[in-house]
Amino acid sequence: MRFLHTMVRVTDLDASLHFYCELLGLEVLNRFDIEAGRFTLVFLAAPGNEVAQVELTHNWDPEPYDGGRNFGHLAYEVEDIYGLCQRMMDAGVTVNRPPRDGHMAFVRSPDQISIELIQKGESLAPQEPWSSMENDGVW
Repeated sequence: MRFLHTMVRVTDLDASLHFYCELLGLEVLNRFDIEAGRFTLVFLAAPGNEVAQVELTHNWDPEPYDGGRNFGHLAYEVEDIYGLCQRMMDAGVTVNRPPRDGHMAFVRSPDQISIELIQKGESLAPQEPWSSMENDGVW
């Protein structure tokens, strides 16, 4: 058995691609627009790590994704948790759980999917403004 991908349903494909690719740094591997089924599938992965893929599923006809139909959270190991969180905040993304410990943070996608960010290797030394930031919302 091997891991293939994680699927999350998204309501705004352009906003989601901006979040996952431009802000988080994932790359598009494949895109399939299925006109007969009225949906689009976009497969993403971190650069150099195509084993852990995310499938964004966009149904062209709007529908609510309540009751856990979208997903819980995704987790990514990152090179510089402080730099990535700052880039996200500068782009208007709320850091729900700041990296106070230099090790872990949570943000949310445009569809409110929690994204866990984990510092690669050893935790970074705690630093401001992160050390004293409060949680904002849930993750």
